[in-house]
Amino acid sequence: MTRFKADIALQVVVSFLALGLAGFAGAQVLEPTEGPLNGSLGDSIAAAVAAAPVGAGAEEDEAEDAEAEESSETETAAQEPDVAELERQIGVLAEEIEILRSGETQVRLTPDEARRLGLAPSAAATYSVDQGVSIAGYGEMLVENYANKAGTKSDMLRAILYTGYRFNDKFLFNSEIEVEHGKEIYVEFAYIDYQMTPNVGLRGGMLLAPMGLTNEFHEPTVFMGAERPVTENKVIPSTWRENGGGIYGAFDKVAFRAYVMNGFNGQKFSSGGVRGGRQKGAKAKSTSMAFTGRFDITPTPGVFFGASLYTGDSGQGEVIVDSTEYGVKTTIYDFHAQAQVRGFDVRALFARANLDDVIQLNQFLGKTGSAGVAEGMQGAYLQFGYNILSQVVAAGNTSLMPYIRFEQVDTQDRIASGFTRSLKTDNNYFTFGVELKPVAGVVLKVDHMWVTNDAGTGTDQFNVNLGYAF
Repeated sequence: MTRFKADIALQVVVSFLALGLAGFAGAQVLEPTEGPLNGSLGDSIAAAVAAAPVGAGAEEDEAEDAEAEESSETETAAQEPDVAELERQIGVLAEEIEILRSGETQVRLTPDEARRLGLAPSAAATYSVDQGVSIAGYGEMLVENYANKAGTKSDMLRAILYTGYRFNDKFLFNSEIEVEHGKEIYVEFAYIDYQMTPNVGLRGGMLLAPMGLTNEFHEPTVFMGAERPVTENKVIPSTWRENGGGIYGAFDKVAFRAYVMNGFNGQKFSSGGVRGGRQKGAKAKSTSMAFTGRFDITPTPGVFFGASLYTGDSGQGEVIVDSTEYGVKTTIYDFHAQAQVRGFDVRALFARANLDDVIQLNQFLGKTGSAGVAEGMQGAYLQFGYNILSQVVAAGNTSLMPYIRFEQVDTQDRIASGFTRSLKTDNNYFTFGVELKPVAGVVLKVDHMWVTNDAGTGTDQFNVNLGYAF
């Protein structure tokens, strides 16, 4: 009798825990019926009570006692597995309730899902919680050894913290706080998202320009190579962020982002590219605004291709020559593609920048000869990698990937009349290396880059990168 009463008590506890779990999860478990007990809780208790012997205390006699005594051992043995199962269910329900109370991440976004939001995997941590604070991060240390130059340089290149807060199912805040070179602190991005529907949202604050393959996806565990591609440094000036706002969305196989942002400061352009014109959201001159956006198609998981565009004036109302103001319109576009399938990782990108009013800009800046800002700049690369452990089941999450990259960059592809080309600005790069990921969040990359140009000034270099993301 004591054992049987314990079974009834355990069933009641399980029912109450199930009810509590439903309350935290926001799901309605009980269906309204007549009477004080209904749904699963009423059923559980009713079933337990129905199983109890009726009138056990009022009608006992010697025959029943003898029969009960003979079968007690058999009943106890039969009930043992049921009690163990009830105890297991209580444990599971308690764990789930604790997770709901703590606000822990329920489902981490896949790399494809994060990319469709314009974020690398760790940067998307805020999108995986129901409510509350999220913390993630990444970092990388780089060692560079240059041929024909004395010494080797080592640098704690970046140490990053992503911090975010989800207010509810519609509003969230996300940010990246970066320490570069062990001492320089920057805000890499900081914005508010309003998720209007499951497919479309609004975004405002300091935003990453949605260009290329690296600018938004710059965690060291995401891009191949000890260093980022040169094209996405000179032509697409990663990491590139400005103040603005816009819309983002993802529908089945299609994703897009479209923002209005403050434009470049064209007074900082050079023969080496537009990189110096970034304002990084710091007291940014915003007389000249710009549009930037991208469109991607994902035909199958792990594969996508698309295009990006940036266009807007860079004069900021300050490039004035002979009493005439010049806008210095700057347009950058790229075509990109990436495939990560069955251990293969293939990436390709072409990017071009075109500038207007270049003669007047160079005159305003006092640049002449081969030092002038060009009318056209472009770069392209093709990169292959293969994880040689991808088909080895025992390897688990460990990855060992040799890779090669072919790249060409010319920041003076087209020059204005009256200026001359510098033979140093048209460079070819060939990189061979290998990356090891002992676990998904840690990477060691070692490579060698050969650099050539018509001036014969290309400097080869050997690189080692140790990175992490969590």
